[in-house]
Amino acid sequence: MRTTDNNSAPGAANPDAPAPIGFATSLLFAIACGALAGNIYYAQPLVALIGDAMGLPTASESLIFTTVQLGYAIGLLFLVPLGDLFENRKLILALMALNVASLAGLAFAPGLSMLFAMLLVVGFTSTAAQVIVPMVASLAPAARRGQVVGNVMMGLFIGILLSRPISSFLADHFGWRGVFVFSAVVIAGLAVWGVFAIPRRVPQGRHAYLRLIGSLAGLMATQPVLRRRSVYQTAMFSVFTVFWTASPIVLLRQGYSPSEIALFALAGVSGVFAAPIAGRLADRDYVRPGTVVSLSLGIITFALAWVSNANYWVLMLAGALIDFGVQGNMVLSQREIYQLDESIRGRLTSAYMTTFFLGGAAGSALTSPILEAFGWTGICLFGGLVPLAALIYFAVAEPRR
Repeated sequence: MRTTDNNSAPGAANPDAPAPIGFATSLLFAIACGALAGNIYYAQPLVALIGDAMGLPTASESLIFTTVQLGYAIGLLFLVPLGDLFENRKLILALMALNVASLAGLAFAPGLSMLFAMLLVVGFTSTAAQVIVPMVASLAPAARRGQVVGNVMMGLFIGILLSRPISSFLADHFGWRGVFVFSAVVIAGLAVWGVFAIPRRVPQGRHAYLRLIGSLAGLMATQPVLRRRSVYQTAMFSVFTVFWTASPIVLLRQGYSPSEIALFALAGVSGVFAAPIAGRLADRDYVRPGTVVSLSLGIITFALAWVSNANYWVLMLAGALIDFGVQGNMVLSQREIYQLDESIRGRLTSAYMTTFFLGGAAGSALTSPILEAFGWTGICLFGGLVPLAALIYFAVAEPRR
């Protein structure tokens, strides 16, 4: 017999509210976020290989990585806010299915037009990862939100950090097209798992879609925490893309093979430890010192890269530092942003992620022209000055109270 008293009582459970996620579902979310985010970075160490195979001029090679980033930024702007409107499970699975189709199209692209179109769609649909993250934040208890989100973000960061060595290794043995076939198979398998494991989550928002999109600029104007954290992460992410786009190009020119570059890229995997550490620091209100350290690591990275004149082993250390800085600042920022308003987490994520991914796209677009015009010194100067400017802004915008 169905009882109605509990349903109408204050504090009764919402029938649309999903149960808190268990270990298996958390594991799925972490792996899925990593695999989807990896799609954005597979092309990064391969821009010279793809550009050479497809007949791109040297100064335009970094546009390959820029295009997938732009697709991701567009998806963040127009798709991620849908997490505040539509049932999250269906949205995530639909995006994953489209992602598989676009990866297959990219793997078999016959020419430049198809290549760039599919890069754009791969980036666009990979934003399923950023529908998952605010969903996890909504399911986690407030006292452990930083830790839970940090654990899922660790999976996302593992995907980002492993994507570069994986793509370099696979390209050395199966060609660059084999990289995207591999990713399509992985995402398809995760989507099948998700059909059975992802819980339903019906958001409480009832906004019109166009008004929802239009509200993103207003969030930047009315939420100073969102604005400041976006500036810090935009600075870090732009130089992160500069470092990881320029370094493989320079190492290839020095005669290193794709497999040796894969070994070099593995150094960045140490940055994965930043996510859980930063999550725990945020839960203990150490956001300020954590931010200073993260921005400082960006400056130190390019100082080491310049002093060493792109030495292979020093670049490995520099890669670990920049990854640690950008991942740590990411988690600290998300923890701060997710505390602003639970009902608009999808839009907060969209505004935040779109801003810094556009910064990342700008950084990667500038990499080849700066490298061709000013050499490695120009790359290091640009890479060091941007986080320094963000650190100065932090000191002015958030004076110690």
